[in-house]
Amino acid sequence: MQLPSLFISHGAPMLALEDSPTGRFLDGLGPALSRPRAILIASAHLSAARPVFTAAPAPATLHDFGGFPRELYALRYPAPGAPELALRAAELLRDGGFAATTDATLPLDHGAWVPLLRMFPQADIPVVELSISPQHDAAWHYALGSALAPLRADKVLVIGSGGFVHNLGALDWSTAAHGPAPWALEFATWLAARVRAGDTVAATRWLTHAPQAQRAHPTPEHLLPLFVAWGAAAGAGMLLHEDWEFATLALHAFRFDGRA
Repeated sequence: MQLPSLFISHGAPMLALEDSPTGRFLDGLGPALSRPRAILIASAHLSAARPVFTAAPAPATLHDFGGFPRELYALRYPAPGAPELALRAAELLRDGGFAATTDATLPLDHGAWVPLLRMFPQADIPVVELSISPQHDAAWHYALGSALAPLRADKVLVIGSGGFVHNLGALDWSTAAHGPAPWALEFATWLAARVRAGDTVAATRWLTHAPQAQRAHPTPEHLLPLFVAWGAAAGAGMLLHEDWEFATLALHAFRFDGRA
């Protein structure tokens, strides 16, 4: 039985501590899945010119943010690494034409450990993190995920961690209900429809086809993990969760089970 792949939106780092709809969703998501042998997570916060996998036996927890409460910096996610999985994943990518490598010095950034802390708080499942490459487009990242698809048959949970809409420069701190800005909702509605229809042709051309694309993602790194997760299972995606923070952060999550 193959595991699904997932795209999750990790929002702000306080997701690790605060009670929120997305936090509660992630709390329930982990236990609802068949227990994976290992996790491979593509994070918006690890960028490299070519694909790189974390390969430390015990990766450190990176607090790659500033201005948050002290208790957030005290958190650790001491999950073991999986160097052998990193090597196998890199080999799959090289077979697919990607110049992939591994790095035993890289820690887990907050795009990886914050959502995993909510999903699998025991930190007892080995984790490998994968970089994204913002200089490459969505189709490139979809192909990257496709090359990793065989891992799902070996009980490896492939996750893309980013943000469905992510414009930090337009955050609305005054919005008590944290509902979406109209332009952000327009983009999210368009892309969610493409994902649920399995329309990879239009979705991978989001920058030119989607309404409000440049406003929804002034830079693409938070959307690219979606295409890694989608490529790993293909087919139509199932919307698992929808939430908004500060009007311009869409915290959607999708599950991909592959074509029937």
